[in-house]
Amino acid sequence: MESVTSKELTQSPNDEKSFWLSGLVLCYFSCSEGNCFTLQQCWLIPLIEKSESREKLKTGENFMSQITEALLKERDKQAKWNGIPLLLQKLYEHSHPNSDFSQCQSILKEISPLLSMEAMVYVTEDRKAAQESSFPNTYTFDLFGGVDLLVEILMRPTLITQKKKQKISDDLIKDCLSILYNTCICTEGVTRRLAERNDFVLFLFTLMTNKKTFLQTATLIEDILGVKKEMIQLDDIPNLASLVSSFDQQQLANFCRILAVTISELDTGSDDKHTLLAKNAQQKKNLGPSRAEINQATLLNIPGFIERLCKLATRKVSETTGTSSFLQELEEWYTWLDNALVLDALMRVANEEAEQSSTESSDESGLANTSTRTQLPQSMKIMHEIMYKLEVLYVLCVLLMGRQRNQVHKMIAEFRLIPGLNNLFDKLIWRKHSASALVLHGHNQNCDCSPDITLKIQFLRLLQSFSDHHENKYLLLNSQELNELSAISHKANIPEVDAVVNTDRSLVCDGKRGLLTRLLQVMKKEPAESSFRFWQARAVESFLRGTTSYADQMFLLKRGLLEHILYCIVDSECKSRDVLQSYFDLLGELMKFNIDAFKRFNKYINTDEKFQIFLNQINSSLVDSNMLVRCITLSLDRFENQSDAKVAEVLSECRLLSYMSQMSMRMSFLFRLINIIHVQTLTQENVSCLNTSLVILMLARRKEKLPFYLRTLQQMEYTEKYPGFILNNFHSLLRFWQQHYLNKDKDSTCLENSSCISFTYWKETVSILLSPDRTSPCAIVSYIDEAYMDIDRDFSEE
Repeated sequence: MESVTSKELTQSPNDEKSFWLSGLVLCYFSCSEGNCFTLQQCWLIPLIEKSESREKLKTGENFMSQITEALLKERDKQAKWNGIPLLLQKLYEHSHPNSDFSQCQSILKEISPLLSMEAMVYVTEDRKAAQESSFPNTYTFDLFGGVDLLVEILMRPTLITQKKKQKISDDLIKDCLSILYNTCICTEGVTRRLAERNDFVLFLFTLMTNKKTFLQTATLIEDILGVKKEMIQLDDIPNLASLVSSFDQQQLANFCRILAVTISELDTGSDDKHTLLAKNAQQKKNLGPSRAEINQATLLNIPGFIERLCKLATRKVSETTGTSSFLQELEEWYTWLDNALVLDALMRVANEEAEQSSTESSDESGLANTSTRTQLPQSMKIMHEIMYKLEVLYVLCVLLMGRQRNQVHKMIAEFRLIPGLNNLFDKLIWRKHSASALVLHGHNQNCDCSPDITLKIQFLRLLQSFSDHHENKYLLLNSQELNELSAISHKANIPEVDAVVNTDRSLVCDGKRGLLTRLLQVMKKEPAESSFRFWQARAVESFLRGTTSYADQMFLLKRGLLEHILYCIVDSECKSRDVLQSYFDLLGELMKFNIDAFKRFNKYINTDEKFQIFLNQINSSLVDSNMLVRCITLSLDRFENQSDAKVAEVLSECRLLSYMSQMSMRMSFLFRLINIIHVQTLTQENVSCLNTSLVILMLARRKEKLPFYLRTLQQMEYTEKYPGFILNNFHSLLRFWQQHYLNKDKDSTCLENSSCISFTYWKETVSILLSPDRTSPCAIVSYIDEAYMDIDRDFSEE
């Protein structure tokens, strides 16, 4: 009979019987080798290894005290635990409530390299590959209660009621935090377990008052909050205002990484949850403000918070703090750069510099005195500042879109955020890449994940939020450009826009060009495949949104924007759906009611071939192009009611206006717009199709042609051999429209401003169309045969 080893018999028990048998076998073989253990001790090892029993052990008395050193050594040889359980047992013995923790740090110094080695593999290798590989050291550390023991050590001083509190050294705290973070990123489930402990999460914030432990604490908090099911409430953080005021500018920028998680609405991760039906249902359930909105208000109540963010966002690279502090940050928070090679090279320099520097400057605008030997490369300084500004701009952007938008607008205008960003535009925000520019590990300079790219996108998102339907948008110009707007209005013999007249000239951009003009310049130079095209178009479009301004349009037309857009749509035959949608939306705002814009359009689209390409792009996706269709329809209606000779000339010559003036074309657009949307699939992106179809019918109602349009839709249904389908769907869509818009002041204002049709007329038209009177020539039900009637379906989402 072949001999059987204890390792073979105790390996991977498959059922409960073999599980307990493994403990007996381990006991037998251990005793036969001269090591006598109790049966309870022998059962503990397979019990620990059995994953479903692990949590039960952790909830009771610490099991490390029940296992002898000899048993751990015996099993350690077979399981290749690298001595981690033995080290944890020592750590447990030296961390009792009455201990002084003097031996704990030396033990952690032995554990730390075993775990940091695996963490470095995770952050430097391909993430997918890293997640699929195993990390035995961090797993073993957690398996034997290491995570819970470190949490207990960290929180021990807060739990003891003695007058003389235990003192934990900064170095011990740093080691505990670093090990916890490494375990979190390598072992599944650890971060979620920590996130469930609200007491521990709030305790971590108290550690941020210590500059020496700040970075490790911030890194761990960010990781934990990223998986926490329920958003924390900033008001629960002890002494939040004084905590934030104690931060220097670097710490505040890092803290913004954490704030980003607490002020952004949680993403459900499911597309169907983003439907307007689901959002409306959720709003009915949540009558009060959300956690994110409460947290936003909390931040705005912190004295000087927005002012400091504006200073951070607009400071120049030369105003950053000294080399020494930055090198230490890179050493301690390697996950920021994800580049181990950079950190390995800097680590020795940082330590040497730290020993020689007795003091560090925390002045926000001054430079620390550093030796020339360790002067940081300019590219590294720039990358440092970019990563800070990313977080700050994100927080400002979220606050600009929140409930306190007007308050935020007033403050960031007062603190000259826009002029400051304008001064940074060429040298930092839209700087030219150098061959030595730093990038994230595993990426290149053109990757959407690189800091340079992300900063540009975040900057454009901020401009979009800042300009959208707000009179402060004129701060994007300089004084000369504001004068140009006034001159355009005077030449056209139209009143100046009040917001232009009332703009505080001391708060506008400096220099030869304002921020909007600078954006237009880089926009026209952007390569066809650039990922920035979408965001650039969105930012410029937001400047034009709201009540149509002829002066604003002409300001942009004079700078060749229309020709650039048409070149991208027609000549480069753009294929990206997102970019096309942003171009169509921008073109719609640029041309709406502007006869000069249509004249310029016809001059550029001067052949039938070009015009057909343009139409093909429009018809390829009406969801993307419907805002332009709405603009053309509204403009045509206005031009037809004017007696101006110039307007009449353009009407007769412009291919686009002639095309839309055909009834068959308008009916084709109307039919398709209604057909591509349904109540259950309506989102913020495609609900515009419903409003565009309504615009077409409202203009028909003005001309008393509404019955003709409805009858034509009925005939088109029969032609498609699907009677009732379009009109039943449209009836349901309009019922939803009433529910969605009648209680939303902002949405109704946007509809009114963008169409120049009073919201009262919108409501009246919808009510007429939804009339139950089958004798009414303007009621949808009058055009649906009884056999195909399906208008009472309940579409509400529970």
